[in-house]
Amino acid sequence: MRTTPTNPAAGHRRWRRICSAATATAALLLTGLTTAAHADAAQASPSKVTWTRSCALPRHPGEMACNALRVTGGRTAFQQQHGISPKAADATSPSGYGPADLRAAYGLTSAATSNGSGRTIAIVDAYDDPNAESDLAAYRSHYGLPACTTANGCFKKVGQTGSTTSLPAPNSGWAAEISLDLDMASAVCPNCHITLVEAKSATMTNLGTAVNEAVSLGAKYVSNSYGGGESSSDATYDSTYFNHPGVAITVSAGDAGYGAEYPAASRYVTSVGGTSLTASSTTRGWTESVWSTSSTEGTGSGCSAYDTKPAWQTDTGCARRTIADVSAVADPATGVSVYDTYGADGQGWATYGGTSASAPIIAAVYALAGTPSSGSYPAKFPYANTSALNDVTSGSNGTCATSYFCTARTGYDGPTGWGTPQGLGAFTG
Repeated sequence: MRTTPTNPAAGHRRWRRICSAATATAALLLTGLTTAAHADAAQASPSKVTWTRSCALPRHPGEMACNALRVTGGRTAFQQQHGISPKAADATSPSGYGPADLRAAYGLTSAATSNGSGRTIAIVDAYDDPNAESDLAAYRSHYGLPACTTANGCFKKVGQTGSTTSLPAPNSGWAAEISLDLDMASAVCPNCHITLVEAKSATMTNLGTAVNEAVSLGAKYVSNSYGGGESSSDATYDSTYFNHPGVAITVSAGDAGYGAEYPAASRYVTSVGGTSLTASSTTRGWTESVWSTSSTEGTGSGCSAYDTKPAWQTDTGCARRTIADVSAVADPATGVSVYDTYGADGQGWATYGGTSASAPIIAAVYALAGTPSSGSYPAKFPYANTSALNDVTSGSNGTCATSYFCTARTGYDGPTGWGTPQGLGAFTG
């Protein structure tokens, strides 16, 4: 069953699309029972998987949904690569890419070993994950990463006002998102500290307040794996929550195929698209294409209807902000391993995809690259160092009047931006 409706031809119609889907499926989504299973594709190729959306779609303007997608069946790329039986939903062992895979794919093996000490990545999500620290410990222990706990000063969990005791209500779907974010930050930057800032609800106002709190606590890298419809309020949100010079703020581009989301459309953030990532016999050892399962299941991209184009973005087809800037793995079929034990989704090991995976990966790459220069907007850095990225040139996430908004090409395109990390060169400045 699909959880998203037919994708429109222009980004400014995305809110109408999200609202209509939410009205039709709210009851199922809220109980976590809706599965987006692309059955025909699954039969055509063993690499296709079924998955379920962790969070409910927005029901009102100003509400956000997390972009985490949990694999429920099929055979992942990791399993195919290692000859593992098709038990992608088996919670007893990992069935997706781990830290070594991600570092190898993005040229980060050496940097992940030597960089990151003393740097803090902030993860901003809604609601509380009561098991966040213990699940993170299980993930890091399994992969041999150094412990990151409250006791040793590496991990901190706070509410949107900075309190360590006054936390929001727990939520199973967002807890899965939190586990995904914490694990990806750990996988790429194991020496980094992590601050989890939990908003009291999934409104842009509360999530934005959490972003401000993350920055006030000293984080120079802030990951946001959520999105919703664009609106005329975006300019106010931009100036109130995301205008933080000297801080790398990453935002997932969305999971419903071609169409613009906010806050990925903010001119102050690094908008992160999604790819399919598979091992190959190439010199790099990996290949990537635009993540797209169907016209309504894949990475988001497009031309914003409201948000101002940043000065460093020079593509000529969109007078406003174009999504995305860069990208990383997001396809559930080529997904990442996550450990989560809270609520209905939390059965132990699972494979996750969605641009909820790519946003914290890119935040962690910024952290490996070093503290952004004072007064800078790190979203600009990849535009000045495009040769330090893997250019993704194949695939499309839908139909659009201006081809590069939805179709990969040499150089810049909407679904993958300038490409994926090839070391740290594109993330310094």
